[in-house]
Amino acid sequence: MKEFVRGQKGRLSDLTPAEAFRVGVDIQGTASQVFDISCFGVDQDDRLSDDRYFIFYNQKTSPEGALKATGPGEGDRESFEVDLSRLPSTIRRLVFTITVDGPGVMKDVSSGHLRIVDSLGEVVRFRFRGEDFGEEKAVVAGEIYFKEAWRFGAVGQGFKGGLSALLKHFGGEEIDAPPSSPAPSRGSAPPVPSSSSVDLEKRIEKEAPQLVSLVKQATVSLKKVGLEDHRAKVALCLDISGSMSPLYASGTIQSFAERILALGCKFDDDGSIDIFLFGKNAHEAGEMTIGNFKGRVDRLIRKYGLEGSTFYGKVMSLIRKFYFPDGKGKERAEPVSSDLPVYVMFLTDGETFDGEVAEQQMRWASFEPVFWQFMAVGKGRFGFLEKLDTMGGRFVDNANFFNVDRPDAVSDDQLYDLLMAEYPDWLKLVRSKGLLGGKPQGKKKGGWFSWGGKS
Repeated sequence: MKEFVRGQKGRLSDLTPAEAFRVGVDIQGTASQVFDISCFGVDQDDRLSDDRYFIFYNQKTSPEGALKATGPGEGDRESFEVDLSRLPSTIRRLVFTITVDGPGVMKDVSSGHLRIVDSLGEVVRFRFRGEDFGEEKAVVAGEIYFKEAWRFGAVGQGFKGGLSALLKHFGGEEIDAPPSSPAPSRGSAPPVPSSSSVDLEKRIEKEAPQLVSLVKQATVSLKKVGLEDHRAKVALCLDISGSMSPLYASGTIQSFAERILALGCKFDDDGSIDIFLFGKNAHEAGEMTIGNFKGRVDRLIRKYGLEGSTFYGKVMSLIRKFYFPDGKGKERAEPVSSDLPVYVMFLTDGETFDGEVAEQQMRWASFEPVFWQFMAVGKGRFGFLEKLDTMGGRFVDNANFFNVDRPDAVSDDQLYDLLMAEYPDWLKLVRSKGLLGGKPQGKKKGGWFSWGGKS
């Protein structure tokens, strides 16, 4: 049996070969506390698109029986029988929650756990305590989710509202209560379009009309996840190892960079993105803007040339130093807060020569509000990038990874949807941890919950 810690994730197949198993949840509080334990079966957008997959005290079974609440037993306050083979393909995540019904908050809890039990016995357990929380009325204990394969994540994050707030958060509806959007993190207000963003749109139409359709498509994807007015810094990090030569020569990387510039125009009203290059060495290569984007990648390749090796760690350190110079791209063990997050689009066609350094950089970077979107091109195996996506030992889950044969084989709408697959959840998580717009909270997990998202 394995013990998971908060934030740890892993493939379910590494824990059990079974597709049918039991999830047991327990929580111990004060004598006056009453708890409701539920399972939300949500779709790929983390929405409760079919409320028949909300399993709680008043609805104990999903239509086909893939999810069943079976009550207390064997040291668990509530148990759920799960059969992934019977679960419809529309359900991509099972989120197990605990809410306080009535007086009391989560910090009053003495202990609790979530565990998975198959036919041979317990295979994994995640323990939590009341000191992990503050004044929240609910907690997301753990999740089982699909990303290329089914995975298990130990979450342990507090949520300020109770069961009704959780229901609304996932897009469900209560009788006599209209659906609402998730509440913003404390100390923030819903963003509104600024005059500078309107001016930028006019500049794009005048100076870079070929970007207009890309910006519109990026807007569509951002609206899907409620980030149409979001602000962030955007970095494009490009592999310049020799094997990338055909993609540069064909103009494929130039076109891809323009698609990222369009995203940058939505996230940052200065109409630019920062460019970093890596091979044997790491290079800070200036900006790509709506004024210089034509032929920008070709000019950079002529200047820096292609290099013979691939080192992720060097450029990761350079990027961290660029945005957070106080840390100098080196070790960080305490969270640092910023008003704006950084979105790094990291493109490569090969594995790194400095794996240990790259892993170390990812752990250190998890204390900073930087999201690393790794994209591999080609038909190779990218086990190390998958490892960076799912590795433990991080303050927050700060990365996502996907693989495509070629950047131009993915349509604009597909690309922007992929780029937003995990970023919205990461934003909620880093806000709850104090990495954005507030003082880092350390071990006290107050405020609106989020979890590391798919990994």
